[in-house]
Amino acid sequence: MDTFDNWTVQVRKGVLELCILNALREQERYGYDLVKMLVDLPALGITEGTIYPLLSRLRVQGLVETRLEESASGPARKYYTLTKEGKRTVELMNFHLETLMKGIRSLQ
Repeated sequence: MDTFDNWTVQVRKGVLELCILNALREQERYGYDLVKMLVDLPALGITEGTIYPLLSRLRVQGLVETRLEESASGPARKYYTLTKEGKRTVELMNFHLETLMKGIRSLQ
C-alpha cells in the first residue's frame, strides 16, 4: 500500500463515525438505509460489513439508540436515532472538522 492509499484509509476511518451521526441528525434511519446512503458517498469507499459493527459501537457509547419495527416487506427493521449525547457529539465533531479544514486551507 502506497502512502496515498494508506492516508485515505486513515481519513475514511476518521470520518465514518461522523458520516453516520450526520446521516441521523434529521431523522431516524434503519441500518440498510444508512448503508445505501453511505455507500453512495464519493471517496468514502465503505461496505455493509463496515457499518453495522460501527453502529453497534455507537450504541454502546450511548450516541445512538435503536428500536425494532416490523416490516411488511421482510424481516423487522432496526431503526437508529441519535441520543441527546449523540446530538451534542455530532455538533462538536462537525465544529472541530470545520475548524481543522479552515486551518488546513490557510496553509495553501
